[in-house]
Amino acid sequence: MSAHKSILEAFVKLGMHIKDFCENHKTDESGTYQDIENVILNAGQQNGWFTRENILFSLEQWSKELTHENLTEWLSQYKQKNTQEPKTIGIVMAGNIPLVGFHDFLCVLLSGNKVLAKLSSNDTVLLPFFAEFLIAQEPNLNEKIEFTEGKFEEYDAVIATGSNNTSRYFEYYFGKKPNIIRKNRNAVAVLTGKETKDQLQNLGKDIFRYYGLGCRNVSKVYVPEGYAFDEFFKAIFDFREIIHQHKYANNYDYNKAVYLMSEFKILDNGFLVLKEDKSLSSPIASLFYEYYGSISKLKEELEQQKDNIQCVVSKGLLPNEVDFGETQKPRLKDYADGIDTLEFLLQL
Repeated sequence: MSAHKSILEAFVKLGMHIKDFCENHKTDESGTYQDIENVILNAGQQNGWFTRENILFSLEQWSKELTHENLTEWLSQYKQKNTQEPKTIGIVMAGNIPLVGFHDFLCVLLSGNKVLAKLSSNDTVLLPFFAEFLIAQEPNLNEKIEFTEGKFEEYDAVIATGSNNTSRYFEYYFGKKPNIIRKNRNAVAVLTGKETKDQLQNLGKDIFRYYGLGCRNVSKVYVPEGYAFDEFFKAIFDFREIIHQHKYANNYDYNKAVYLMSEFKILDNGFLVLKEDKSLSSPIASLFYEYYGSISKLKEELEQQKDNIQCVVSKGLLPNEVDFGETQKPRLKDYADGIDTLEFLLQL
């Protein structure tokens, strides 16, 4: 697929700009990056979950993906119709983690279409800022990017990300147009009991990054019968500082109190509550676990649950598994809910 080269190059320049910032912001005495510093500060003031550390992590991941090599390799898998008239694509964005809607934004523009974006009230700062940078590199993008606070009026298709509840609302409003409507999903991990300390520490990243708010965060672990959590707790001890974030601490205290009052059996290390539970989606500061008897039966169960699972962390057990510590480092080809957004856009 030959995307509009000037738009692709604008994204490459954005990737380089973010990379320079990530590498040099600590020694920036000239104020070169003051505008990015300000936007990080503003985003954090708007949303208490958007800490500087988490925004920097998100930016760093995007700087690695937005290279000429990565973008052209990704796009080369697709065929673009030369005659395609630009369509207006409404994007309803979530606001659970920083720049969570950026991949949809990227797909729409590189497919030659126009973005009509409705930002989450929790994340209105970051994307418009980087959109301005893109427009400065490629002024034609000014006609292709629009942010709206109201209802979508003129649009050809919709990509909407939300919860199981909002998805019903999305179906009602957008069902007559071509659409991708995403619901709640979570990541899970499968442990065998033979994991190294490094693997378990990396699992901690999959659990705690973004305070567990992302659909790629591990919210449940499957463990073999008789599994002892001692080594797991030792390995994740380095994440204990997370309890000093007051929003996280409030969730920890509340959920722990609810479990204790309900007389649930829980495991607790002072900053994470483990509860045996069949559900996939655990509350913030909690991690569900479930024992399994055989890997083959567990594989069947995971297959039945696939529409509720974003990704599975394991090592050498499952096809399409994600390695420990890698859930929040998706590549360009890792589409949410396994739906190829770019293919959807090119077929319109």
